[in-house]
Amino acid sequence: MQQAIVGYHQDAEDDWVAELACGHCQHVRHNPPWFNRPWVTTVAGREAMLGQVLNCRKCDQRAPIDM
Repeated sequence: MQQAIVGYHQDAEDDWVAELACGHCQHVRHNPPWFNRPWVTTVAGREAMLGQVLNCRKCDQRAPIDM
């Protein structure tokens, strides 16, 4: 299910985690070649992605919210 990014936080390893409108969280790492998300490395890049959607597998699985 597609869900909008509403915020971010960093986990214990300082990796960025997107907070989704549904209440789930999803890591948004820039780790080429597996994950090509250079926008996550800067404040401006992350802010520009607010409101964009990610596929939330936790919604598809009807998992309880993370936040």
